[in-house]
Formats: sequence, C-alpha cells, structure tokens
Amino acid sequence: MGDMANNSVAYSGVKNSLKEANHDGDFGITLAELRALMELRSTDALRKIQESYGDVYGICTKLKTSPNEVCGEVSVGEEEGEGETGWIEGAAILLSVVCVVLVTAFNDWSKEKQFRGLQSRIEQEQKFTVIRGGQVIQIPVADITVGDIAQVKYGDLLPADGILIQGNDLKIDESSLTGESDHVKKTLDKDPLLLSGTHVMEGSGRMVVTAVGVNSQTGIIFTLLGAGGEEEEKKDEKKKEKKNKKQDGAVENRNKAKAQDGAAMEMQPLKSEEGGDGDEKDKKKANLPKKEKSVLQGKLTKLAVQIGKAGLLMSAITVIILVLYFVIDTFWVQKRPWLAECTPIYIQYFVKFFIIGVTVLVVAVPEGLPLAVTISLAYSVKKMMKDNNLVRHLDACETMGNATAICSDKTGTLTMNRMTVVQAYINEKHYKKVPDPDAIPANILSCLVTGISVNCAYTSKILPPEREGGLPRHVGNKTECALLGLVLDLKRDYQDVRNEIPEEALYKVYTFNSVRKSMSTVLKNSDGSYRIFSKGASEIILKKCFKILSANGEAKVFRPRDRDDIVKTVIEPMASEGLRTICLAFRDFPAGEPEPEWDNENDIVTGLTCIAVVGIEDPVRPEVPDAIRKCQRAGITVRMVTGDNINTARAIATKCGILHPGEDFLCLEGKDFNRRIRNEKGEIEQERIDKIWPKLRVLARSSPTDKHTLVKGIIDSTVSEQRQVVAVTGDGTNDGPALKKADVGFAMGIAGTDVAKEASDIILTDDNFTSIVKAVMWGRNVYDSISKFLQFQLTVNVVAVIVAFTGACITQDSPLKAVQMLWVNLIMDTLASLALATEPPTESLLLRKPYGRNKPLISRTMMKNILGHAFYQLVVVFTLLFAGEKFFDIDSGRNAPLHAPPSEHYTIVFNTFVLMQLFNEINARKIHGERNVFEGIFNNAIFCTIVLGTFVVQIIIVQFGGKPFSCSELSIEQWLWSIFLGMGTLLWGQLISTIPTSRLKFLKEAGHGTQKEEIPEEELAEDVEEIDHAERELRRGQILWFRGLNRIQTQMDVVNAFQSGSTIQGALRRQPSIASQHHDIRVVNAFRSSLYEGLEKPESRSSIHNFMTHPEFRIEDSEPHIPLIDDTDAEDDAPTKRNSSPPPSPNKNNNAVDSGIHLIIEMNKSATSSSPGSPLHSLETSL
Repeated sequence: MGDMANNSVAYSGVKNSLKEANHDGDFGITLAELRALMELRSTDALRKIQESYGDVYGICTKLKTSPNEVCGEVSVGEEEGEGETGWIEGAAILLSVVCVVLVTAFNDWSKEKQFRGLQSRIEQEQKFTVIRGGQVIQIPVADITVGDIAQVKYGDLLPADGILIQGNDLKIDESSLTGESDHVKKTLDKDPLLLSGTHVMEGSGRMVVTAVGVNSQTGIIFTLLGAGGEEEEKKDEKKKEKKNKKQDGAVENRNKAKAQDGAAMEMQPLKSEEGGDGDEKDKKKANLPKKEKSVLQGKLTKLAVQIGKAGLLMSAITVIILVLYFVIDTFWVQKRPWLAECTPIYIQYFVKFFIIGVTVLVVAVPEGLPLAVTISLAYSVKKMMKDNNLVRHLDACETMGNATAICSDKTGTLTMNRMTVVQAYINEKHYKKVPDPDAIPANILSCLVTGISVNCAYTSKILPPEREGGLPRHVGNKTECALLGLVLDLKRDYQDVRNEIPEEALYKVYTFNSVRKSMSTVLKNSDGSYRIFSKGASEIILKKCFKILSANGEAKVFRPRDRDDIVKTVIEPMASEGLRTICLAFRDFPAGEPEPEWDNENDIVTGLTCIAVVGIEDPVRPEVPDAIRKCQRAGITVRMVTGDNINTARAIATKCGILHPGEDFLCLEGKDFNRRIRNEKGEIEQERIDKIWPKLRVLARSSPTDKHTLVKGIIDSTVSEQRQVVAVTGDGTNDGPALKKADVGFAMGIAGTDVAKEASDIILTDDNFTSIVKAVMWGRNVYDSISKFLQFQLTVNVVAVIVAFTGACITQDSPLKAVQMLWVNLIMDTLASLALATEPPTESLLLRKPYGRNKPLISRTMMKNILGHAFYQLVVVFTLLFAGEKFFDIDSGRNAPLHAPPSEHYTIVFNTFVLMQLFNEINARKIHGERNVFEGIFNNAIFCTIVLGTFVVQIIIVQFGGKPFSCSELSIEQWLWSIFLGMGTLLWGQLISTIPTSRLKFLKEAGHGTQKEEIPEEELAEDVEEIDHAERELRRGQILWFRGLNRIQTQMDVVNAFQSGSTIQGALRRQPSIASQHHDIRVVNAFRSSLYEGLEKPESRSSIHNFMTHPEFRIEDSEPHIPLIDDTDAEDDAPTKRNSSPPPSPNKNNNAVDSGIHLIIEMNKSATSSSPGSPLHSLETSL
C-alpha cells in the first residue's frame, strides 16, 4: 500500500527540514540540469551524460558522492499538532452556535489527523537500501537524498529517479508510468535511466540518485494532478530566504522548496520559455476545489437559503407587528403621553419584542443542517473504514449514493489477481479441476513436478500468507506461480526439487519472451545425457511435440490428427471459458550422441514429448457475482474496462454477471471503440459515443486513454434524462486522469500506485468490488439520513415559527420563551441530527433506483408527513394555549406583565410541545411512507440514548429550571397528559401514512438540485483557473476581440455568399478551403502568442488541461489523446512522453470543425458566456 510514498507531495507525515541553496553552492551540477537529464530517454540520455559529464562517475563527482559514500545530512522534524479548541461557556444563544462549530471542526480535524497518521505510517514502513559511509543500510524512503548510492534488486519499487552505475540483467516494469507492459532492459551502454514508481522485475544493480520528491518523474505527475497544493505557500516563503544559503547535499528532498533560479518551470515537465508563468498557473490550479459542489451540498445550500429567507421575513414581520401593536395600543387607543421617566420601560418592551423576533429567526433557520450533513458523512466515513473504504473526500461518500454507472477494472477488482490452474489434460484425460495425485502415474507426476520446478524462474515462488487466514503470497511471474501452485495442489514441494537442482546447476536456459512465447531449461544428467523441459503457449509447444505421455505413463506417437483432436476437445473449450492454456513438454538427448548445438534453439526445442496441457485463469472473486447483481438491482450499470483480450474479458464478464446470455450488449476492443467514436478526421464526437455507451458492457484491450474517453463521454452525455454519475476504479499511474474525471474515483489500496491514490476520492483497502457496493449503500444512507433529519427539522420549524408568530401577534408575548426556543433548537438541530444521521444502512437501500442529480431532497411523501404532523401539533398547542387553563383548572398565562413569574399554563404548552417533537423523532425515522417506524430502532444505540437523554433533561428543566427557563413545576397528572398528547403523534403518523400521496396533487416537492443553467460557467469548467480581477478584465477584452472577429467573419461570409449568388446557408455551411484553414490557424497562433503571453501557451499546457466549457458545445478533453491526424507537437514532447500525452495541436480536438450555421451561433453563445476559462476555443472553432 505504500507505493512510492516518498513521492507523495500531499502526504506530509514526515517532514524533512533541509538546508537549501541556490546554484552558487559547492556543487558542480544544478537542479535544472539534473531534471533536464532525467527527462531524456535511453540513447539521448546516454549521449547527454557522455557529452556533459563523461560518465556516471562524472555525475557522482559533481554531486560530491562516490559509489560508497553519500553527502548530506537530513534532520527529521515533526509537524506541529493542531491546537485544541477550548469550550466557550456562555449564553444559551452561543451554545447552539458553538455546538455546530465545534462538532464540525473536530470532525474535520480528526479525519485529517487519521488520514495523515495512516499516510505517515505507510511512509515510515517503506524502507530502501543505500550505501552510506561504505555501510549498506536501510533507511526510510523519505530520507533518501540526491547523490545517495541505492541498491536495487528484484521486486523493489524505486522511490527516486537515478542513473545506473552497475547492473546485472536488470529489467524494469515501467507500466505504471508508460502503460507499456513489456519490461525494459536497463544497461550502462543503452538505457541507464531508472525512474521512480517503476518496479524491478529481474536482476539487481546500483544507482546514483538524481531526483527525489516533486522533481522525480512520478513527483512531476503528482504536481500535474494538483496534489502539491498544500506545499505551495510554504515554498513561496522559502524562495525568499534561500538566496544567501549554501547547498548542503540534500539538494532536492521531498518537501524541498521547489523553484531554484533556472528551474522555475518545475510544476510542468514540458520545457517552456515561460516556465515561471506555467508554475503560477499550476499553483492556482492546485488550489482549486476538486470538482463542482457536490449534488447534496447544492440542494442543501439552496434549501437552507430559502428557509433562511422565510425565517428572516417571519421574524421581521413579528417584530414590526409587536412594535406597532404596542405603540398603537399605548399611545393611540389608551391615549397615554410619552413620559420621559417611562422611557426605560418602553425600551425594555422594545428589547423584549426584538428578542422574540430573534427567537423566531433562530428557530426558523436550520443551522443544524450543515451539522447533520457533517455528522452523517463523518459517521459514514468512520464506518466505511471497516468496510475497506478509506474516504479521502467527504462528499464522495454521498455522491456514491447517486452513482448510475461503475467502470471497473478486471484484474484484482473483479478477479483475485492470483493466476490459478483450474483445469488440466494429463495422461489423456481432461480434468475439470486439479486431479488427485494418486490418479496420475508416478513417472508422469515426477516428470511434471520436476519440469515445473526447474523450468520456472527461481525468483518465482509462493510464500506463506502474511497473516493467519490469508492467502499464500505469489512472488514473481503470476503464470509461473500458478504452475508452482499446481505442484503444491498435487501434494508435492517444488522447493525440494530446487534444493536438489540449484539455479547454478542449470546447464542452459532459454528465457521467456514475447517472440518465443515459451521458456526452456536444459539439465545435464550425471550419465552425460541431457533433458530439456519446455513450457509455453499451447498452440506453439504442441506443434513441436511428436510424442505424448499416454494413460499408462508411456510415450506414444503424437500425430497432427491427434493434435487437432486435442485442440478441438481440450484447448478450445478451455479458451472459450477464458482460460489461458499452457503446454508442458520435455525432450531427452541420449549420452552417446554428440553434444547438440545449444545456440541453435529451433533444433533443440523440437521433437518434444507432451506431458500435460493446463488451463490457467485469474478466478472471479466468489463474492463478486452477488455484488454485481445487487448493483444491477439498484439501477447501477457495471461496465468492465480491461487491458486483457476480448475472449477472456467476455468469459469473466459472463461469470461475474455483467453479461447475460441472449441480451443485446456490446463487447468492444479498444481499437474498435476508437474507430466507432471518431469521425473521418480522427476527432472524438459525443454523438458517436452516445450511440455506444448505453449498450457497452465490456471494453477489452483498452488503454487508460480509452478509459478516460469513455468516462468523459458518459458524464458529458445528454442522452438520458438524468446526468450520469460515474464511478471508476483504477490502480495505475495512467488511470489518474480517468479517476480525476469521474464523479467518484476508487483507487486500489494494495495494487494502486500513489498517483492513482492521489487522484482518487476513495481508496479500496482490499481491492475488492464488493467494497464499492458497500460504498453505494453508505452513500444512499447519507442521503436518506439527511432527508430524515429534514423531515423532522422542518416539522419543528413550521410549528415553532407559527406558534411564536401567532402567539406574539395575539398575546403580545411568545408562548415559547427565548431560552425554551433555544432548548428546542438544540433538540431539533444538534441532537436530532446526531440521532437521525447515524442510522446504519440496510440492504433495502439497494432495492431502489438512484435518486439522480435533480431529485428533490423533500419528496411529496415527506411533505405530506411534514404538513400532516405540523397540523396535529398546531391544533394541540393552540388548544392548550387558548383553552388549556380551563382544561387543567389553572391560572391563564396569557397577557402576563413584563417581569411576571413563570406560569404553569405556559409550562404545559412548552412541555407538550417538546414531547411531541420527541415522539415525532421516531416517526421521522421512515421517509418512504413505511408503517413500522420502530423497525431496527435498537440497532442504533445513539438514537435510543439521545431520545432517552433528551427526555431526562426535559424533566430536569421543567421541574428544576425555574426562572431561567421560564418553567414552573408540574404535577404527575399534568406530566401524563403531556406524554399522552406527545404519543398522539405516533398514532397520527399511522393515520397520515394511510393517505395515498398520489391523491394529494397540491403537494410540492422542495430542495431541487441546482439545474445546469443555474451553475455559473466558472464552476462548470473543470480546470478553470482562479484568476484575479485584472486578469479577468484582460480576458473580457480578449472575448470582445474574438466576438468582433467572429461578427466580421460572418458578415464577410454573407457578402461572399451574395457575390457568388449562392444562399447564406450554403456560404456558412461550406467547408473552408485548405488555404483559409492554414491562414486561420496562423491567426489563432498569432493571437495565442500575443494575447496569451504569460497566461498559457499550447506547449506549456499541463497534460490534464481541458478546453470544455459549454454543455452543448463540447471540445473533447485534450488529456490522453490517440494521435491519429496531427502529430506536430509529438516531437517536442518526446522526452516527457511517459508522463503526459502530447498536447493537442490547435485544430486537433475540435469536434465542430465543419463550420456550419449552428456552429457560429453556438460560438457566439460561448463567446458571450461568463466563462473566463477558455475564450480561445470559441475563436479557434469558428475559424
């Protein structure tokens, strides 16, 4: 899980406080030179080293290091903990505010602390071997400095960039950076550059470290993903200090101040003349919020604003009515003069009216709403940890509840990522599962075990599980581990054979490669004879087999006809089930014959005797089919996006339940998908994607680019009524853009790279698809919890406001006093949000379809409950208020003088009101009209505790509250009546649920999602930079320029049309000539260079830049792009190809290059839109 922890810019568990320097220090090489060197590849890098430094040792000398020594001291400091917030004891009004603020702040702090703690633990655990002072020591990856000599060996994940000093058959898997699965051979004379984040697959060696942290190749990708936001401010301060300091060896450790004189363009790997500006731009980008406001936040904000306005209006009206009533009654009706000595009394009356107004406002405004959301999300996040979901962005939890599509990887997510032999053809029998060892003749078994043990790389082995109950660990080549697993299943031990025949005793090895598709090992026997064991793709090895071991263990002739039979009856059925077939064979060279020509491989590996054919697969996780069934029942479409071949993908998809036999679904390969979604110019068209994605279920042989294109296509689609909410799983560095683009990105905790984790919203700590279903359940639960809270809160709001308002207007005094109102507020806001927001999820949540982005928070059923219960409560409260004194035979509390003691009458009103809320809290547990409101109530201990606790506190307030709470003691009889009237809400709730909602046509929904057109364009554009006012003015000027140009062009087209005698439409629709296109591109470039100087240049654009602003006018994301037409920029980009795909050339991605009438109209729309994000694209497209 700790992949590349030292490259993580955002994780700051371990801080290195370093002495920094500029280039005038004692070193013979600068940061800029090192970075430039590490961006070169293979022969270019070699040439550069030879020209500038002589050799690697020259670099070591300049870095003041030798292969056995290291420079630089590192002091490790701890980050200061955040200060504890003290409780502020004060007035009752402050109490509710303080509760909200403290709980929210504490939640955020503890979440951050928990996440940082986890990351720092990961970082501390990952160690690496270096040579310092002639000693081989292991140090945490965070302590590695430039100039260190690091030892690399098989299985290592490289934590820093470096140059090879000495290597033994070193092969590196660079797929995490390049996406290429072939291993890259590293040698001193061909390709000596080693890159961080890559895995050592074979061999060993030593390297001198040249870049760490944000300067390493993986670090650069991090900064492109905007992960370095936190560090920016610190780095700015450090820049000023560092001019006078000397360099001290730890030149560029992971949290080092980032810009040094010549290397200001550090944030982007692309060389540009104005790197500094690119730097600032990226810095701005890093501080951007990740996505537009979450769906729920948008709905809640809108609802809270509406309620707040209504509350403000009610409180203002209350104060005005009270003041007017008092003034008119006193000075008009009673005709009293304004006496100077009475002024203080009048002012006290006005203050009392003002307090009543504030009380109404406090009750009306639901300040508990954000708290409910925070509590619900924080509680869910904590519980989701137990379900193997580490949530990085709180809102992802809620967004997941609305997910309509999941694009999942195959390997490791749907399958176990453990190749296993599941079928075998041995001694002329096809076994559908691994056979019993007793069923196989002894000589065949011995031959099979020896062949597998010696003819698999000795680095491939199966180790015992790390923890009890876990699965054995596979180390090395997965296919070979599957074969070794077969040996163990046959109750034999491959290690015994290997101990007997150590690796040095192997006479000759023909290693596996993609050309041979086979591996062979030659053993020399004691009698001078030789035996060769061969394994490989069945179709290749079987062609070389002339014999086969029969049922009795003897070798018999194997004719072409027999081979065809095996292909039809064994290999094809295995392949149709998605199995990879491997053939195992051997050949003997007798002692008497002359020694064969070992270098002539074709003559050696032929005339073989077939031992067995085995079928290997990565088995589907047993729990996955059920999880996918739940997703489909919940209205979520699961798509599989994999790099595997289409047959295997289809077979696995069928086993998982993604594909059902006889249904009309699409399975496409990456190249076929690309062909279908691109027009003849090679541009991606949204209309074409819209024809494919609804039916697409499997995308095989896909690149990360295809994944990003698919995700973007589904999100941008307007085919369905609701906008699709897409979740994506990914593990490689290349999946970063797709994870970032998706509404919710899931990174793999075990197999995932740090870059993937950084781009994700949720990390699956067990890499299991079932955990995604749990995330959906929790997401929906968050939504429902907040709806429950709203149902409860709004009932109290409506009743309390109407009671306070009416009471004040009729009796000049609020029946519920200010402090009582605040207690009610505390119950209904803070405590209720805690009680209702912590309801655990149930499986029933997965039985409904996703709500969608525009579904209102308050459904008609909820509105029926809110108004129904409010009606009952108002009837009870007003009855008690105006007739209660007769019913209970007590003194009336109405029209009491200014400082009168608390009355029993008003205490009964208050007590009954609170108890009705308490019982209504139980009603609020169900929001879909269910009758049994007590179902599962004891599963939620928090709810039961809060309801009982509130009841106990209410008794204390009423019996002992006295003057501060305006309460008078009540008798047992009065208490019983209050409880009875309170329990009436439960019975009333049953009555309300019998009324069908469909009959109540007049009910309105509330809390709709923000419509697309209401969102300001700035929020819609994903990569829009935050710009200051001066910059915005500049951009407005640019937009006006473009608009003017556009109008001139339209007019010229009209004039031309009239001159040529054709129609206006024809003129506008005709394709521009080649010459004019070239001219137009030149115009665009001229504008780019003049107007955009210092803002953005095409070649300094970061790879995840995006030109899309308008929903109806999409320009496909320029991120990973398959260059089909115009590769003009590709050469410039060659050195950094592994980090970022080529940026688009000006006209590459314009979907609407055909200038049609509608284009110009839409362009106008785009030009006049409020987006400062990309004024350029409107001009480019119109041209």
